[in-house]
Amino acid sequence: MKPAPFRYHRAPDVDAAVRLLTELGDDAKIIAGGQSLVAMMNFRLARPRHLVDIGGMRELDRLHRDVDGGLCIGALTTHHTVETDPAGMLGAGFEVLRDAMSWIGHLPIRTRGTVGGSIAHADATAEWCLLASVLDAELVARGPHGERRIPAADFFLGYYTTALDPDELLVEIVFPRPAPHAALTEFAERRGDFAIVAAAVDLDVDAGAVRGGRVALGGVAAAAVRVPEAEAVLAGGGSFDDCAAAAAAAVEPPADASGSTHYRKELVRTLVRRACEEAMAR
Repeated sequence: MKPAPFRYHRAPDVDAAVRLLTELGDDAKIIAGGQSLVAMMNFRLARPRHLVDIGGMRELDRLHRDVDGGLCIGALTTHHTVETDPAGMLGAGFEVLRDAMSWIGHLPIRTRGTVGGSIAHADATAEWCLLASVLDAELVARGPHGERRIPAADFFLGYYTTALDPDELLVEIVFPRPAPHAALTEFAERRGDFAIVAAAVDLDVDAGAVRGGRVALGGVAAAAVRVPEAEAVLAGGGSFDDCAAAAAAAVEPPADASGSTHYRKELVRTLVRRACEEAMAR
């Protein structure tokens, strides 16, 4: 199939993109790698009247560390750049980001798809949305009134819906602290497919013992979600099995062609336990 008619605009820089978004309003969509939007347009699930291409903005394609030791990822950084880390910016504590990239589609997708595009698209099973949630990322948006930083907890609002205003552009993703004991795992029917369920954990470990942590799930709700019931088990010194059981009990995933609610809850139990074990092994 072919997309509905649209007008193409190429923005040379962030300010130009914001001006175009302000002028064109809800009829405009940002395109970068195009790995999600183009497919949706071809099936006419999305019918923007205007496309604003930001793919040429090299200033949004970078990895760097901030003064507090956090990791800043430009919105146009590709999944493959994070996977290979050519500049050695990830360093100790951010290995989970590199390792999680192997779950994203196949190599051609990872070389074109962007971190910012994945987060702005806000698929409930997307690895970057899950990582942003479990690692307390901040999303930096630029609009006509300047820049604002949005905590991941406030950013993902529902199915393909975020807190970005129509005239705002996501420019950077900030992971504020290293996560040396974090892991992400998922289950799909075939390698490279969208996950049926995904789980990520970030453990607080002191002297070889777990003192707490964060647990996030994808594929169980309209957006990636944190699971405070499972986190309470970790904070109380419970076992990984208890944490996994609490996570499964806390969610009520939708049933669809990929599996029943019960099936997804059992996947939650298995994947949370596995993620905890992998995180601890780091």
